[in-house]
Amino acid sequence: MKEEILSNLNNPGQLERLYRADKSSFKRAFNAITPQISNNTLINYWNERLNFTREEISWGSSKDLVFVTIASLVAGLIAKLPVFLNIDEEFFYSRNIGFIVFPALYAYFGWKNKLSAPKIAFIAGSTLLAVLYINFLPDNKTSDTLRLACIHLILFLWSILGFAFVGELYNKEDRRLGFLKYNGDLVVMAVLIGIAGGIMTGITIGLFNLIGFNIGKIYFDYFGIFALSALPIAATWLTRTNPQLVGKVSPVIAKIFSPLVLVMLVIYLIAMAYSGKDPYNDREFLLIFNALLVGVMAIIFFSVAERSRAKSQTEIWILLLLSMATIVVNGIALSAILFRISEWGITPNRAAVLGSNVLILINLLLVTVQLFKVLTKKTNLITVGNAIAAYLPVYFIWTVIVTFLFPLIFGFK
Repeated sequence: MKEEILSNLNNPGQLERLYRADKSSFKRAFNAITPQISNNTLINYWNERLNFTREEISWGSSKDLVFVTIASLVAGLIAKLPVFLNIDEEFFYSRNIGFIVFPALYAYFGWKNKLSAPKIAFIAGSTLLAVLYINFLPDNKTSDTLRLACIHLILFLWSILGFAFVGELYNKEDRRLGFLKYNGDLVVMAVLIGIAGGIMTGITIGLFNLIGFNIGKIYFDYFGIFALSALPIAATWLTRTNPQLVGKVSPVIAKIFSPLVLVMLVIYLIAMAYSGKDPYNDREFLLIFNALLVGVMAIIFFSVAERSRAKSQTEIWILLLLSMATIVVNGIALSAILFRISEWGITPNRAAVLGSNVLILINLLLVTVQLFKVLTKKTNLITVGNAIAAYLPVYFIWTVIVTFLFPLIFGFK
């Protein structure tokens, strides 16, 4: 995209066509080359056009509002199916929590991205297959493969959402990186709405208690569950129609938390050496250790997605050191898994964690190499984002294996 923009700097019509063909890729590429060019009226115009920040809140079109309202109601009705159909709640929610959230988001991005009929059919078919599969697995509450399938099904559905967002399977690194940024923005917006909703809930229940009405159970059973079901689609709608709402917050969060997490991680590793605790013999500690690994990796990926235009060497150094520290954490976790397998044999849980750790280690090594190249001026930060984006399909394949094949491989144990 950068080459096409540079070769058409004197062709406003072609620039407009490039922009309309892929707005996010155009903006990312344009912002990367802008510092290289000065005293160009057309470049200055495009810079203002692409980076102008609206101060007012946009509520989108009336069609947007109607769509989000209907999608929110449908999500809430799906969440209430155990009541309507007299289904065991533990059975339903453990297997179907993802189908409350993701179909509304599929529909939103399918509509906004004007996906073709075959692509919509792929999304709908994959979702239907997942619904039938997970609900027909044997109801064995002690089954490790069932728990793994339920957990990884969420990641499978998240991957399908990535396809709905990107719109293509191949050669869309910019859009994939945009998907990661969207997830970060979604978390920020959802937390803010959740805090506001929690305050309103407390005030409402408290006011009714003052006049002798205990509405807590009714409130949560109906309004609460509909509000929680609507939260992802409402937060998505707000972030997509008002990118300026979190456009300034997310980079600040990434900038603050990256060095703090680095310091915490280093201190934690030192403290672990003196604590007597280790992931080799303590299963619960190993699970927490792996959760730490995934959380820190997510912060790295989110920081890269937010800093594709960053020029600060200090920030890049922090990301590099954080990646290296996370590799150390991954190495400890991986060695602990191999130790446990050699001592007590292979199980579905150990196989799943082993595979996940290997994939994460490879991804972290690729990111670390690219960050080092950025520091040595051999490449720019965009290639780091591309290394992350290009690797996302590998995680999708792994979720498919764990969700759909592990129960068969391990005999539903």
